[in-house]
Amino acid sequence: MINLLFLLLGVGLLTIGGEALIRGSLAVSKRFGVSPLLSGLVIVGFGTSAPELVVSVNAALNQQPDIAIGNVVGSNIGNVLLILGICALIAPMTVKPLALRRDAVIVVAASIFFLVLVGGSSLGRADGVFLLIALLVYLIWAYRSERIHTPSAELNIAEAEEVHELPKSVGWTVTAVVIGLLLLISGSQVLLIGAVGIAESLGVSEAVIGLTLVAVGTSLPELSISVIATLRRHADVAIGNILGSNIFNLLGILGVSALLQPLPVHMRILQFDQWVMLASSVLLFLFLYTGRRLSRLEGGVLLTAYGVYLGLSFTAFEG
Repeated sequence: MINLLFLLLGVGLLTIGGEALIRGSLAVSKRFGVSPLLSGLVIVGFGTSAPELVVSVNAALNQQPDIAIGNVVGSNIGNVLLILGICALIAPMTVKPLALRRDAVIVVAASIFFLVLVGGSSLGRADGVFLLIALLVYLIWAYRSERIHTPSAELNIAEAEEVHELPKSVGWTVTAVVIGLLLLISGSQVLLIGAVGIAESLGVSEAVIGLTLVAVGTSLPELSISVIATLRRHADVAIGNILGSNIFNLLGILGVSALLQPLPVHMRILQFDQWVMLASSVLLFLFLYTGRRLSRLEGGVLLTAYGVYLGLSFTAFEG
């Protein structure tokens, strides 16, 4: 019971910390004249991945590679199958900006790149450098391609505006950023304690806990922003947030984690989870390219697939 309380407390601290960090960072960018386009592309799209970043880096430094990698792979699976499945059931999601289809391609490419790099059953420091270089190339390409006022640029501006009621005073802004960072760091520590304790008490591997409980917990910022955007009929923002998060998870978070500490990859991730991640990315790509929308039926398919994935995670691979 105490481990479950630690897990829930950690999730709560990560969620509040991530929200505070995003709001404070957007306020800083506005104060220093950073364009809404760049704010939406980087701060919101990638800022929602702050919990995953802190948890994975912390796990890597604490010699817990299964949680570090499982958190990222599980978050990417959950972002597509769980979060977009829920959003599509709330309201069918029509996709317009070309940026979404572009970024859907990048998500698939990043997933394949990950599979290639872990072919040797580990992510080394050199692999971390390759991932970070790929992230930098993507950011430069995305920003340059969206400097002209296009529908894709409007998407990232809308992402920045989706997080409203920004702090106005300098003191409020600095406080929001500092509190957000502190909550993220402390939340990650508490979450890891609870996650490892639950894994030991249930007799399952840390990889499974990282792929499921930790991954869903650190994805709550993406869930909240995407659901709010869907309720406001901003489907492009909801999907764009997930795509940006998945790109940053694979290229940025794993890049930083592997650079700090080489990460051996758990055998079940090599045999199963990485392929589920790739399949979910390809499925979303097909949905966005063919019908240019996510219908309620497709949302049901995504949610059902996530249910099957969870069932297999706790039975076929840990039974």
